[in-house]
Amino acid sequence: MKTLLTNAKIFNAFSCSLLDQSVLLEDGMIAGVGEFDPQLADLVVDLEHKILCPGFIDAHIHIESTTLTPYELARAQIPFGTTAIVADPHEIANVCGQDGIEFMIQSSQGLPLDVYFMLPSCVPATPIKDSGAVLRASDLRPFYKHERVLGLAEVMNVPAVLNNDPEMMAKIADAKANNAAIDGHSPMLSGPDLDAYIKAGIQTDHECAAFEEAKSKIEKGMFIQIRQGTAAKNLNDLIRLFEYPWCLRSCICTDDKHPDDLKKTGHINGILKEAVALGADPLHALLMSTWNPAQIYKMTKKGAIAPGYDADLIVLDDLKDFHVSKVFKNGKEIYSSGVLQDFEKPKVDSALQEKLFHSMNMSFVEPDSFRFDHQGVRKAHVIGHSTGSLLTEDLILDVDFDFMNGVNPEKDLVKIAVMDRHHNSGRMSLGLIHGMGLKEGALASTVAHDSHNLIAMGTNPADMALASNTLIERGGGLCAVKDGQILAFLPLPIGGLISAETYEKTAEANEELTKAIHEMGSGQELFMSMAFMSLPVIPSIKITTYGLTNDQLEIIDFLAE
Repeated sequence: MKTLLTNAKIFNAFSCSLLDQSVLLEDGMIAGVGEFDPQLADLVVDLEHKILCPGFIDAHIHIESTTLTPYELARAQIPFGTTAIVADPHEIANVCGQDGIEFMIQSSQGLPLDVYFMLPSCVPATPIKDSGAVLRASDLRPFYKHERVLGLAEVMNVPAVLNNDPEMMAKIADAKANNAAIDGHSPMLSGPDLDAYIKAGIQTDHECAAFEEAKSKIEKGMFIQIRQGTAAKNLNDLIRLFEYPWCLRSCICTDDKHPDDLKKTGHINGILKEAVALGADPLHALLMSTWNPAQIYKMTKKGAIAPGYDADLIVLDDLKDFHVSKVFKNGKEIYSSGVLQDFEKPKVDSALQEKLFHSMNMSFVEPDSFRFDHQGVRKAHVIGHSTGSLLTEDLILDVDFDFMNGVNPEKDLVKIAVMDRHHNSGRMSLGLIHGMGLKEGALASTVAHDSHNLIAMGTNPADMALASNTLIERGGGLCAVKDGQILAFLPLPIGGLISAETYEKTAEANEELTKAIHEMGSGQELFMSMAFMSLPVIPSIKITTYGLTNDQLEIIDFLAE
């Protein structure tokens, strides 16, 4: 069947311009671009002078961090014009190893959203974490045979690269042998260390929080992925990357995005709307969300409107709001005027699915577990959190352990704990965090990057224990508790990371959690922020089951005296 799209302003990625042309589609591909006799087509679609561009590509996302299955994520993202994503399944891999990767591949097969994968490079991210699995180069090697595996995911263990760790270098060598892409994760890395990191073969970075850092990495040959997610928002600081020539080596990603955030702000289209409002050239923005990611990941038939390319196309009303009115996948219209056509849910091996539904392996905790042994006023290392950033500050504060056992909500100082949920070891660590805005109650989550142990944060031991035990009893999720009452709960039974419910119900549960957080005194998004407090590969101080960690990935004493 031939379909002719007429009266369109076509985004041409090669000239970065809009052209008044028609597009002929046949057999799921673009057969031609130009002027055509309508009688050549079986179907003619008048696009009423709207903008036709390739489907958006999210260059780096963790599906698990949306708390949605790939099927539900497709339902959420397609109406926003996203037709392909590059996913790193290291969240589920940290919990379930190879089974986690296989689950993600099976559960995304055949969707109208192309789900590509980068193989997790760091499971666990560092040796100072209790992870549910360990993946060596030999464990990853067989996955390169899969057509939707594009390379090696974010290499976040920078010291392993700089020290030529044999296992890390074997993973990088395998990616090179398969002519695959290699993603980076190198916040604030510079100078000779950055040179050595790039020399190893690493090509991208999504951790830049300042233009000068991004500029220096581009000048050394890297591609920069501008991250605008739920917790980390770097768009404002990196807006100059939309200018020439930086736009030629930059693209867009979400990294981590909650479903209620998707529902409220959109996906890549919402980021482009923000960028243009900040002064970005809209055509550069289109280039960075279509052609550029396709080039980075060698998607040879995607990212442009030209003969021989896949007919994955979207229709935008304008280049200000980036509202999507139509989506074509493989040449077929699958979304129009707010209606998404139904599509089949992928089938997953039942034995594999059963494994992922039983990921909690720990005993209940007592309120006393959340009490410090210290007395009096002591100097302590405190995690300093800043809204919208994953970077933290090592604050040395005078802490009064006789006052609420160190907690002081009026000074924005609350407890944070990480507990092993994989091996029933009983191992946990307890610290303090500043900047979350929590005044009452407690939060607990089995989403805690990257090993995804049980993390809790709160103002009192009783509520921290109740929130934690609720998740232990129910197989994982997100929980908010105040005054001994559960205010909101999102079940995440799949690996303690993913909901078994629909996008709509999961987004609604997220909204209830947000309301609960506001009731507890904070105006921030806390669950995603809390999840990153256990990721030591992002400076400068974090907390794992083994204790507080510093920039050098070393365990440090809680007391600073």
